[in-house]
Amino acid sequence: MNLLALVTHHGYATTMVMMFLAACGLPLPLSVVLLAAGANAHGGSLNLGLLILYASLASLLGDTLMYFGGRYTGWWLLAGICRISLNPEDCIFGSAKSFYERGPKSLMVAKFVPGLSTVAAALSGSLNMRVMRFLRLDLCGVLLYVTAWTSVGFVFSKLLRTIIGYVERLGHLTAELLMFVVVLYVIWLAYNWLHDKRFRHIEKVAALDLFERMRTATHDRLVVIADVRSHGYYDPGMQRIKNSIRVEPARLKEELVALREFMAPECEIYLYCSCAREATSVRVAYMLEQENCQTKVIQGGLKAWVKAGGPTEPVPAGDVEHLPRFD
Repeated sequence: MNLLALVTHHGYATTMVMMFLAACGLPLPLSVVLLAAGANAHGGSLNLGLLILYASLASLLGDTLMYFGGRYTGWWLLAGICRISLNPEDCIFGSAKSFYERGPKSLMVAKFVPGLSTVAAALSGSLNMRVMRFLRLDLCGVLLYVTAWTSVGFVFSKLLRTIIGYVERLGHLTAELLMFVVVLYVIWLAYNWLHDKRFRHIEKVAALDLFERMRTATHDRLVVIADVRSHGYYDPGMQRIKNSIRVEPARLKEELVALREFMAPECEIYLYCSCAREATSVRVAYMLEQENCQTKVIQGGLKAWVKAGGPTEPVPAGDVEHLPRFD
């Protein structure tokens, strides 16, 4: 059963469920769903006004749940949303910075922006936007988004049905196009693999091995552990490896000045982050090597260190940058 037929048989319910689930963070093709719903409204099986109302309310309900989730869990919910990102910290803090700089009114267009549409509601809660202000702006944004796509489906209903008919009759062509997309994706993965090949020589050490190494360390060789998590903010209560120093990747050239005192040949510098495949640590290690600094990367980052039983401590108050607040 194609999407147009699904919306025809279960019109309002299908649209509302899809809108709610997408608002809760699931990657669903909302534009296609709303186009199909709008086309069915033109055919008379759905009422366009009720369709816009129900779809908007379902999306607003999902956004409201995400808003309160962000308000009461802070970065925890955002970390879950951004977990599939190659660099979760950049996903969280980069989105927060962009959203904060553009202001609350960005909620009115957030649904049209890939990526931002997923985190905007949770960010609004995390940045302490007032509830009524959020509801007002989010409702305007949702209504704009739903009305735009359903109206296009309504106006171009005949064309949309024709296109779907061609797609159904040319199933083999659709399969070939999908295969082409898969091939492009594989090529993109291969390109990234080749691009990151320059980092393959960076040495990684197991957190447990480093912990044991530090327990038996002698005073003739300094061991420095550097926190290179790529954040612009620290969440209050965040932990770090005990006695580690902070190195901000975005300001590495400036940070190098402070690091010079640790760059003697008898010094060992270990880097850690909390992103997939130690991406930030490896990149920083490569940059430090260009400055004749021998470094190693802690495999698994902070989580592996904690699992190995390594000691941690709260981030010093002087390094804490509290989240910005809209209100």
